[in-house]
Amino acid sequence: MVITGGAGFLGKAVQERLKVRGVKPGNVFIPRRKDFDLTERVDCARLYRSAFGQQKVDVMIHLAAEVGGIGANQANPGRYFFANMAMALHLIEEARQDALAERGGKFIQVGTICAYPKFAPIPFKEEDLWNGYPEETNAPYGVAKKAAWQMLDAYKLQYGFRGAFVLPVNLYGPHDNFDLKSSHVIPALIRKCVEAQQRGDKEIVCWGTGSASREFLYVEDAAEGICRAADVMNDPDPINLGACFEITIKDLVELIVKLTGFKGGIVWDKTKPDGQPRRKLSVEKAEKLLGWKSQVTFEEGLKRTIDWYRANPSK
Repeated sequence: MVITGGAGFLGKAVQERLKVRGVKPGNVFIPRRKDFDLTERVDCARLYRSAFGQQKVDVMIHLAAEVGGIGANQANPGRYFFANMAMALHLIEEARQDALAERGGKFIQVGTICAYPKFAPIPFKEEDLWNGYPEETNAPYGVAKKAAWQMLDAYKLQYGFRGAFVLPVNLYGPHDNFDLKSSHVIPALIRKCVEAQQRGDKEIVCWGTGSASREFLYVEDAAEGICRAADVMNDPDPINLGACFEITIKDLVELIVKLTGFKGGIVWDKTKPDGQPRRKLSVEKAEKLLGWKSQVTFEEGLKRTIDWYRANPSK
């Protein structure tokens, strides 16, 4: 088994879930960027040849992505489209060239909620994925991930390629990216509140109006859903992974302020975009096909994430 992005935020959680399943570390290969540039076809081909020596790759879990929050997406639309499209394009084609399907293997592609139309009906259902254009600030990233799903589907039709395609909602948890220039909303807010508290600041500044709503999934729950897809799916029928709740950004900020103990005020910079107006998923398909539901409550997950960040402030 190969896990691209296996050393990252989600990858660490997937590795832990695999250990629980009895998968030995020696049977999991984690390609590192310094050794494999997965946007290059030659490196993807070399990955399949060299991961386990003479033994062939049986399962490819593709988690690797170049991604960030609204600001990072606005600054890097071309790069995010190219990098995410190129990685999936080459990894799927090289899996075909390496006869992954013929020997009973499969390819697990992790997608993104950014692929959904900007004004998709709430809750988002998988059949609505093509019913409109994604929210503009992250459309290039979302379209690249959605194209990977279509490639898997086309390869199943033509080559009998076995795979799965899961769409986790916004993730959070320990080991997340807390860099304010590229992080998503929860780690960014946690860092802002913790550092403002330490400095004794009187306020924090947040983007937008706070009116947009989001759904968040604890990373360990997402990892379990991905492992379940690897266990049971052979068809890249898109499957949402979500936590079945919705919270406005305003309420999210106030909750993180409370849990971190920050005593200052909140200032909203309304010149900055809110992003997609609402996000909430239907997870009926995940329950039916994977036997999966999220387990960690939102407040408990936030507490664990805050505690981890306080213990690892430089991460």
